Amino acid sequence: MEYTRLGTTGLEVSRICLGCMSYGQSDLGTHPWSLSEEESRPFFRQALDAGINFFDTANVYSLGTSEEYLGRALRDLGVDRSEVVIATKVCGPMRQGPNGGGLSRKAILHEIDESLRRLGTDYVDLYQIHRWDPRTPIEETMEALHDVVRAGKARYIGASSMWTWQFATAQHAADRHGWTRFVSMQDHYNLLMREEEREMLPYCAASGVGVIPWSPMARGRLTRPWDITTERTETDAFGSGLYGRESTLESDRSIVQQVESIAGTRGVSMATVALAWVLANPAVSSPIIGATKPHHIDDAVAALSMTLTEDELASLSAPYVSRVPAGF
Repeated sequence: MEYTRLGTTGLEVSRICLGCMSYGQSDLGTHPWSLSEEESRPFFRQALDAGINFFDTANVYSLGTSEEYLGRALRDLGVDRSEVVIATKVCGPMRQGPNGGGLSRKAILHEIDESLRRLGTDYVDLYQIHRWDPRTPIEETMEALHDVVRAGKARYIGASSMWTWQFATAQHAADRHGWTRFVSMQDHYNLLMREEEREMLPYCAASGVGVIPWSPMARGRLTRPWDITTERTETDAFGSGLYGRESTLESDRSIVQQVESIAGTRGVSMATVALAWVLANPAVSSPIIGATKPHHIDDAVAALSMTLTEDELASLSAPYVSRVPAGF
């Protein structure tokens, strides 16, 4: 395993982060394809054995049960808390009615305590806002996050998918008031969605912010031949809105075929090729991968030792056409 600093912080994270959205109680209506606690446990052990020290979840994943599974797994497997980096997120609705979600001071201070309870820990290493909250002044959000850090409940704070001007506005608010700044951006970046290359990735590189992309393999679309689908493809309501637009179908098909061709020539999986492409971007710190089969982690780790040639990089990038960003 390789390790890197998260942006310009001193925090060392594995170059692969295990995302935990695939683990949680499946009958809660959010992720019907998620694995049970018993089914998910081997993947935590496999990740740890591979040297992965970075785990990302969110309070809203299967309504908190993903956090519970992660916390119990690390405890039951005898992991020293200081040796792992735990990241979770806040914003999505956790209950019906007023103040059930969002980034108000009330919501943040309540949800951090709930996340810590479910994770079974006194602090998280990285506390992230899951999305931008247009209903709450960013100053209110940033001050509340600063107080979470000052209280010792989070070591660092980060953000996820938003427009670059929003992210810059949040950082400016923190700088203006002397509050804690975001150290990471968890954005939507892969071969089928490269719009972050226009503003967000250059901004993060210039300001020392670590980038931890979600869906680096396009929710599996880059890991299998174009015409093959899975159960998750058919039931993932959120994912169905990210890809497959009529205006980009031919581009997407060509990219997937290029990934398949290079994988065949190199004798590796398509997932390894797709992830190697993401890792080749110097702005990227640690892509977040999902794993529901043992080879998913093996394929991800293999990407660390794969260097794509200039010709391969060019062939993968050439078919891409501009599109409207998705996932905000």
